[in-house]
Amino acid sequence: MTRRSGYALLSAIIALIVALSAAIYAGVAADDGTAVSTGGDRHVNRGSAPRNAAPASTGTWVGSWSASPVGGEPGTETEGLGGRSVRNVVHTSVGGTSARITLSNLYGQSALTVTHASIALAAADGTAAALGGTMRRLTFGGSTGVVIPPGEQAVSDAVQIAVAHGSDVLVTTYSPTRSGPVTYHPHARQISYAAVGDVTEDVTGTAYTEQTSYWRYLTAVDVLSKESDGTVVVIGDSLTDGVTSTEGANRRWPDVLSERLRTAVAAGRDVPRYSVVNEGISGNRLLTDGLGRPAESQSGLGRFERDVLGRPNVKVVVVDLGVNDILRNQDPTDPDTDPGRILDGLRSLVDRAHARGIKVVGATLMPFKGHRGYTGPREEVRRSINAEIRAGRVFDGVVDFDEAVRDPYDPRRFRSDYDSGDHLHPSDKGYARMAEVFDLEELKGSAPAEL
Repeated sequence: MTRRSGYALLSAIIALIVALSAAIYAGVAADDGTAVSTGGDRHVNRGSAPRNAAPASTGTWVGSWSASPVGGEPGTETEGLGGRSVRNVVHTSVGGTSARITLSNLYGQSALTVTHASIALAAADGTAAALGGTMRRLTFGGSTGVVIPPGEQAVSDAVQIAVAHGSDVLVTTYSPTRSGPVTYHPHARQISYAAVGDVTEDVTGTAYTEQTSYWRYLTAVDVLSKESDGTVVVIGDSLTDGVTSTEGANRRWPDVLSERLRTAVAAGRDVPRYSVVNEGISGNRLLTDGLGRPAESQSGLGRFERDVLGRPNVKVVVVDLGVNDILRNQDPTDPDTDPGRILDGLRSLVDRAHARGIKVVGATLMPFKGHRGYTGPREEVRRSINAEIRAGRVFDGVVDFDEAVRDPYDPRRFRSDYDSGDHLHPSDKGYARMAEVFDLEELKGSAPAEL
């Protein structure tokens, strides 16, 4: 072969490669995220990847919504929710161009088989109906089905969907088989839905006649975002879970903090562009697990790796735990009520976050005089812990929730308009106050360097 003919052959090969690359690029570029068909024929080939699978794109993966798995849903121990479509309604913290979900079978005693899953934007508040043109089929490793062993979780493939911040998203799953108990989050403060049969991609929502105040299986929605550079994870108890906030109104204090942060960024303030996700569990303790195997309401120490460090691109952790360690022990002299043990537990969370380069902001413990669990010794434990937190001997930064909501004439109790009425949990106004006193400057920076 002459040198000239060799060059000619090489040129032909290069031209072929360019042509093939262009064809592949054109095929990907043509994928604009068009919704899958929701016509009457539901017997499509669900074993193949859909056209709306997300292509490579720019942006940062961050958490837009999350909820910790808490336990097994009562009444689902044997039947589970086999033969039903479960449609969870969740509220996003930030928007993005693609999304993925996490499903949990942490409390299942058998494998959870999901044969069909979808994501869509809600047509309006308080509805199971999807906004037209937004229904997307989800896949797991390229397949529309996934089997999640007991105690495990599964993350979906990314799917192309335009999600706006502050929007309600519908995440629907269908399992044809019994798989109980159902892993759930009981205090959602949000109505979700269920329907008989596989109506996973039903847009109208008319089949979803069952309502629930629980989130089932779903524990996270992440987005590929150009408006956020990282995730703030809030780990806490019912005060973070928002147990007394208005249902369906997204008035938990992390919700309000998220809006404050977004508004500040839009106004040009020099604050981080972060999403905020809520990992609060009502009744949660820092040191002690709940009952059962696996333990329900796993302790903050036990779930920190999964619920906090396992979120995408975590930049800051906010810790609001300790009140239940004081209140839920029958004997106020119990070792778990020792302020030293609680402080050691909090410092352990800080050390684990620092090992990942993550900054930690901690909250002072709010007052509870008037609550049935109040005693003088327990109040002394709370005040002792708060003194250490305020002195800067626990966290990298501090948000003083205690000072923000307490009665100036009796600092042991809530100010009346910030009290929900049970003398332990805030009203909507109290939750808003908690978010308002959070110094957004505390979200700047990273974990201190190790000496």
